[in-house]
Amino acid sequence: MEKYQLKDDISVFGFEVKTFPNGISDAFDSLVKMVPEGLGRDYYGISFRGSENKMIYLATAREKEHGEAEKYQCDRYTIEKGVYATETVLDWRKKTNLINHVFERLFNSIQGTTIGPNVEWYKDEKEMLCMVRLARPQ
Repeated sequence: MEKYQLKDDISVFGFEVKTFPNGISDAFDSLVKMVPEGLGRDYYGISFRGSENKMIYLATAREKEHGEAEKYQCDRYTIEKGVYATETVLDWRKKTNLINHVFERLFNSIQGTTIGPNVEWYKDEKEMLCMVRLARPQ
């Protein structure tokens, strides 16, 4: 585990993957096709527990200009600045079945000092960063 300081909030847009955990790949494929530059921007998976303890997963892209969420008829979200516990996953496309275990390791290493949500930062085709936001110091 390493710590990563996200210095600014990140505005993203996208949608909930209603069939989570299935359908994540299809959701990102449709998001990539939606924007003109395709893979020329950062993509994020955001997950958290919703009502009735149900896991919610959002497929999102970084908003390059204000108004893209509305332009593409998506919802806007914010990834909040702060300190995150992180672990890098290389060749992530071959390891999607292991991502849940990466987050479990992160949670075990920081035990109860997190504030949600969990973030998967797809930096490129090879590198993905699993991120868990740490609670603010008291």
